Amino acid sequence: MKPFVINRYGRIVFPSNFFPVLDFSVFETLDQFAAVIKRDFEEKAPTETDMVARADARAYNGRYDLLRDLALNLFWVNRYAMTMYEKRPVRWRDVARGRDDLFLPVFQPWDGEELTNAIDAGYRALPPSWDEGTENTISRILLDVFRHKKGAGAELPAIKPTVAEILQNPRSLTYHLLAHDPDYPGYGYDDIIEYTHRVPELEALMRQAMVLHNQYRWDRAKTRVIEVGKLHDDDFVVVFYPRSDEVLQFIRRVKGGRRARPRRPAPLPAKAPVGAYPPIDVRQRFRVMPRIEALAVYKGELTCTNDDLIRNSAYCWSPMTAKEIEEKTGIVERLYTDLDLDHMALLAATRALEKSGRRPEEIGAVLFCSCTSTKMMPSLATWLSGQLGMLQTHVSCDMVAACAGLPYGLAEAVRLLQEVERPVLVVCGEKFSDKIGTVRTSRMIFGDGAAALVVGPAPAGAPPDVEWFQTYASGPMSEVDSIIWPNPEFDNNITVYGPEVKALVKRYLTQMIRELGALPHPDGGEGSLLQAIDLIVPHQANKTMVVHYARGAGIPPERLYFNIETVGNTSSASIPLAIYDAVTEGIIDRPMRLFTPGFGAGAVGGYVVMRIDPEIVAR
Repeated sequence: MKPFVINRYGRIVFPSNFFPVLDFSVFETLDQFAAVIKRDFEEKAPTETDMVARADARAYNGRYDLLRDLALNLFWVNRYAMTMYEKRPVRWRDVARGRDDLFLPVFQPWDGEELTNAIDAGYRALPPSWDEGTENTISRILLDVFRHKKGAGAELPAIKPTVAEILQNPRSLTYHLLAHDPDYPGYGYDDIIEYTHRVPELEALMRQAMVLHNQYRWDRAKTRVIEVGKLHDDDFVVVFYPRSDEVLQFIRRVKGGRRARPRRPAPLPAKAPVGAYPPIDVRQRFRVMPRIEALAVYKGELTCTNDDLIRNSAYCWSPMTAKEIEEKTGIVERLYTDLDLDHMALLAATRALEKSGRRPEEIGAVLFCSCTSTKMMPSLATWLSGQLGMLQTHVSCDMVAACAGLPYGLAEAVRLLQEVERPVLVVCGEKFSDKIGTVRTSRMIFGDGAAALVVGPAPAGAPPDVEWFQTYASGPMSEVDSIIWPNPEFDNNITVYGPEVKALVKRYLTQMIRELGALPHPDGGEGSLLQAIDLIVPHQANKTMVVHYARGAGIPPERLYFNIETVGNTSSASIPLAIYDAVTEGIIDRPMRLFTPGFGAGAVGGYVVMRIDPEIVAR
């Protein structure tokens, strides 16, 4: 988990975006680690000559652009040190010679003075981007680090030699500190987290500069490289200590040449089912008709704006503005919470029961739909049952259907209703904010929230509130793996693969629209079920994407309701949260027939056609 923090100025900060920390337990080989480093550091970073060439060609619009490139280059130069080691100045006589968990850096001769001067001149020739004083401060920090780094970067190995190994070649070059002050000034954790600036881009860049300064927390002007064979006992060297036991074990795995696990078999080609799965007509299929008795929600209490994302730009993000995020996703802000997922779910469930007037002992089943729950035993549904005072239910279980959580949950609730003939509590909840790390696409999209519905038996002879439902799953593996959590290839953070997500959304949404267009009008009127829909409340995945594919399937944007602009994508909770907002905004101002398509991770999909009376919504 990589949680956010709120600093003293009330701003949200993602520490993992500035302090690179990788989960080394997922790396079995050096190649796996190298692939992550290449993606997150190397592919984003310009070389020294790239920066000089861009400055000479006047390719930078202002000073910020050059400084950002300089920071990316320095993060790349420190890619191994920042992720694997802590640097500690130690007197040479005190460095253990025989340990396998102490390392020394090795350098090749490199003189960067000419490149530094060229970059400095290029910077001075550019106009300030926003704040000349702050930009000059950042420039002084970054250029000082750049000027005194002892290697170009490309030659640096991930696994440094131990002291015994480096001594086998006495001419190997390593750090020699001509003076060492243990109180040399640097930036503390709070200095970095609490830093604020009116320009989000400069706030992020200053934090990055502070982190880079701390990589060389000694007088850099009094540092040189020296052959290890020429070191004296009182000389100070820089010893690299593994950041964690996981890093040390990874080093030992690589050096020991342990056999990697066998690869998984390749997936079989995806074949279409032998026949279509028809949507379920609740009136015709079931005896006990479902009545939606209550809907309640819990929204995240903390707002994370697009500007907040920019001021938290990570070392591995490509440039993007707040406006570009809005244009790409339709999101202006997303909601986060300090609460745990189970706490959010409990609040929503409690409110739904209160609104319905049902007592805990009346509930026959509890279903919890989520793709971000970390509570495996007990299941969150059984935990909710206990917290709410239910001594026993017929069923309490969790369902993982991601963004189709509501259709899956309501479909199962209707089935269970036939067995228990008592109300079923359906809870949908997600907490994404602490599972994203440095994955920019995920950070742009996801939010936190929970919703709960009470689905009870309708009075005899009454029509059902859930009229039709449909669920789908699977597809080609590219779509099944389109959203992954935990993803070991991205430090176990939730990862969204855009083209594959678009493919499954297009496939499912087109299929859903065709199905509704082929079904008869539920009230016996002319036209199809699709024409009888009062409002379409889709899964709030990405407004730009959903509008595009809905239009392609023949649905104009004005028939769709979105609240994603201010809530973000909350996966299983997104449809009920959107219904809640549509009621509070007066869009749903009378009993209305809704079509609620959901689609997402695991290549799952589904929809419900249901009637919602605004009176059942807890406000």
